[in-house]
Amino acid sequence: MSSHEYLLDNQARQAVDRFGALSALFDPVTFRHVDALGIGPGGRCWEVGAGGPSVPDGLADRVRPGGRVLATDLDTRWLDGRTGPSVEVARHDVVTDDPPDGGFDLVHARLVLLHLPAREEALRRMISALRPGGWLLVEDYDVSLQPLICPDAVTSDHRLANAVKAAFRQLLVDRGADTELGRKLPRLLREAGLTEVRADAYFPLAVPAVAVLEAANVRQVRDALVERGDVTAAEVDRYLELASTAEVDLATAPLVSAWGRRAPS
Repeated sequence: MSSHEYLLDNQARQAVDRFGALSALFDPVTFRHVDALGIGPGGRCWEVGAGGPSVPDGLADRVRPGGRVLATDLDTRWLDGRTGPSVEVARHDVVTDDPPDGGFDLVHARLVLLHLPAREEALRRMISALRPGGWLLVEDYDVSLQPLICPDAVTSDHRLANAVKAAFRQLLVDRGADTELGRKLPRLLREAGLTEVRADAYFPLAVPAVAVLEAANVRQVRDALVERGDVTAAEVDRYLELASTAEVDLATAPLVSAWGRRAPS
């Protein structure tokens, strides 16, 4: 990640619930793409803004024997001592620090660029760390493409859920997040010089981990939501009650996965 002020700080106690939910929701998507790109034994991978251990460990499983996985983040507290022995962990700011040496077969970042105003500089640095022929895989939400937490809003509780989500989205915008980033990723990768650029999107709906993720996120920023004034404390707390039941079908924004290749030398 970057030293930019991140809305969902990994120092918060809710981070472990968020990482677990993100893993349950999106690791199958991520590794479907990793496997399709041919990342296997002997591969060298850099996981940018890793957060928790699930993706670095999954990459390490794929590149054994002889491979290398580097997992970096500004805050490595959820990585230190939690990853397998094949994963190297390091503190790193993808916007300001020099890219690590090594020439990687894969550089991957999931839900990182959305929060970085200097996202094009981060892309440049990630691409520079690829070996010729290496792949960049970037995955990020397109919040504006599907902004509703409850797309099938037929009751007052459903509409309340969407109102709380809209207030949460405004907090993201206030912190400089690009809520239309997902749709831009293929173009950004092409403009950065990558070839064979492709993308797809995944949109989970009525999956239990969505509720876990949403509850963790909203609990972490509850005071900021109330302070902003778009929703009341009672409304936020009612929404948190709803998220703990199976009575509301919750959805995330579409996760766009985009990949491209550094031209062989």
